[in-house]
Amino acid sequence: MPPPQPTPPVLELRGVTRSFGAHTALDDVDLTVAAGEVHCVLGENGAGKSTLCHLVFGTLPPTRGELLLDGVPYAPASPAEAIRLGVGMVHQHFSLVPTLTVAENLLLGRGRRLRPDRAGLAARLEEIEHDLGLRVDPAAVTGALSVGARQQVEIVRALLDRPRLLLLDEPTGVLGPEDVERLLATCRRVASAGTAVVLITHKLAEVMRVGDRATVLRGGHVVGGGFIARTDATDATDAAHAPHADGATATDALGVADLVPLMIGRDVRALDPVLAASVDVGERSVEARPDGPPPDAPSPDAPTPRRPPGESVSAVLDVRGLVVEGADGARLVDGVDLAVRPGEVVGIAGVEGNGQSELVAALSGAIVPLAGQVLLDGHDVTRATPARRTRLGLGVVPEDRHHEAVIADLSVTTNLLLGRLGAYRRLGLLDRRALRADARDLAARFDVRAPDLDAPLSSLSGGNQQKAVLARELSLDPLRCVVAAQPTRGLDLGAVDDVVTRLRGAASSGAAVLVVSSELSELLATCDRVHVAYRGRLSGPVPTDVPDARDQVAHLMTGAAA
Repeated sequence: MPPPQPTPPVLELRGVTRSFGAHTALDDVDLTVAAGEVHCVLGENGAGKSTLCHLVFGTLPPTRGELLLDGVPYAPASPAEAIRLGVGMVHQHFSLVPTLTVAENLLLGRGRRLRPDRAGLAARLEEIEHDLGLRVDPAAVTGALSVGARQQVEIVRALLDRPRLLLLDEPTGVLGPEDVERLLATCRRVASAGTAVVLITHKLAEVMRVGDRATVLRGGHVVGGGFIARTDATDATDAAHAPHADGATATDALGVADLVPLMIGRDVRALDPVLAASVDVGERSVEARPDGPPPDAPSPDAPTPRRPPGESVSAVLDVRGLVVEGADGARLVDGVDLAVRPGEVVGIAGVEGNGQSELVAALSGAIVPLAGQVLLDGHDVTRATPARRTRLGLGVVPEDRHHEAVIADLSVTTNLLLGRLGAYRRLGLLDRRALRADARDLAARFDVRAPDLDAPLSSLSGGNQQKAVLARELSLDPLRCVVAAQPTRGLDLGAVDDVVTRLRGAASSGAAVLVVSSELSELLATCDRVHVAYRGRLSGPVPTDVPDARDQVAHLMTGAAA
């Protein structure tokens, strides 16, 4: 009797290449994903992770190479065909219509019936809740849901057609810590039910919690991978230990110290200690945070060790009783007081939707508050234009860089110098030679990697786009204050390392720095103190050098004593 044939992987890529003109985004990539496993795909921004998702989900065809689904050649011509063949995807950015109910969003685009199959949807939602513990309220208006609840709706929508393969592209980017935990638990439950899960992420703590195997991309090439030494072994599935279709075994499992150099080409010890702390690598911890970057970290413009001032030093940014109302009259920012002194890094934590975005908009001049004051170096800028705030030395890194910080279709040079182009006018024309010279200098100083500074900014990876924004805002003269909202969102570990080092370097040079972020580990490791936003108000400060700082901040994020 012949031996049983091994089960083919759910997804297999063989020599897959995808080129865009002269640029090769993926080059000769091999990959297998087995049923019942969570396979993490890691890499720097621009490494080819999103391109891989687009190929598998039918958005793009490969230039060459072959894809197989359950051992059968697979070449979807569209996402609709990919879904029909058993592939679901949760995109990085929400694609739900906020004015529709959850049920209407789930039924959108499904079938060609004159009347949507609401009874069939209800039955399938009951199955998903029973089998996977995922519950959504079909009658809820999507726009009224929390960020975590909307993410759950996205996952449920991807699971409606019982996919064999589920792709999740950076799914935790906008979630708070509790929602992240729920999502990771969902990944394990979905995999335990037999579905192959591909998780695209740059957050190593998540990889170590939930992943069975990893594949690391750099520059479009597979540079390594293997089994993961999971930190959470209580829910390990057979897929984490059994041989896979490619014959791999779980020996020599990978840890963080193995994955970091594969991702960014640098050893863990070369990272800024705040990043080492945030991904739990090595013996360095938040409590032992040094005053400045290590000798082998990227050098900021001003490497003087940062020594936060005492309360007797006058605040550069002074916010008093700030109130911002929404269109419906609800108070989105409700009487906020905040002071940030020179040489200080202050953080604001909190689940998104608690007034952080509106606070940043009021500080930057994008909106005018209903009441209160914003003082910058003693100047009342409450109703000042963004341009006046810039002249006074306020640099702003907005939350949504694509819509608020850059003009993606314009050149890298133009974006690096937005807001100061008037200084380059000669007889009514722009001095493009001087523009390019200064842009080259900024790109070199801030390591903005662009093949051509005259190319549109949209041609750069997300990390390099963020570096361009930082280069522009941190090179203001004078630079008195920096307000950075979600500055590391969607960035790989190497880019995060650079962003954190630059912000701390600005504080070292005497600027007041305010960081608004949902990345709790980075805030605790980077900031001198952290406030928590909850329902438009700020908690009192939590010093980050106390042993229970994380517990205190997490407690405040639930609304306690805010």
